Amino acid sequence: MGHSWPGAFVVNVGGRSVKLQIWDTAGQERFRSVTRSYYRGAAGALLVYDITSRETYNALTNWLTDARTLASPNIVILLVGNKKDLEDDREVTFLEASRFAQENELMFLETSALTGENVEEAFEAFLKCAKTILAK
Repeated sequence: MGHSWPGAFVVNVGGRSVKLQIWDTAGQERFRSVTRSYYRGAAGALLVYDITSRETYNALTNWLTDARTLASPNIVILLVGNKKDLEDDREVTFLEASRFAQENELMFLETSALTGENVEEAFEAFLKCAKTILAK
């Protein structure tokens, strides 16, 4: 398994064209050096973990440190708990992740890529906050 690039998209944020790149490294440590180079100059990051995997949640601190250390000083970070459709297999509670987000001043929501629940809302919330940062 490797990392995938769905591509780059140009979106209009507050009248400015902004390049949006989405990288999926599946949280694998071996891709950390690759992703570190992509944080440079980034206005935002989505940190996605699998609610059914304690391991992906536990790795968030490292990914968050990289984002805050290597990206723009005012980076917008959205914490996303994915696989909300697998509630019965949940290993990370909503409350636990919500507290982590609050303690680290992150936006937070849970989604299901399978059903599409909250996926569009996640990107809309992210772009709305990024718009504020980019306007500065």
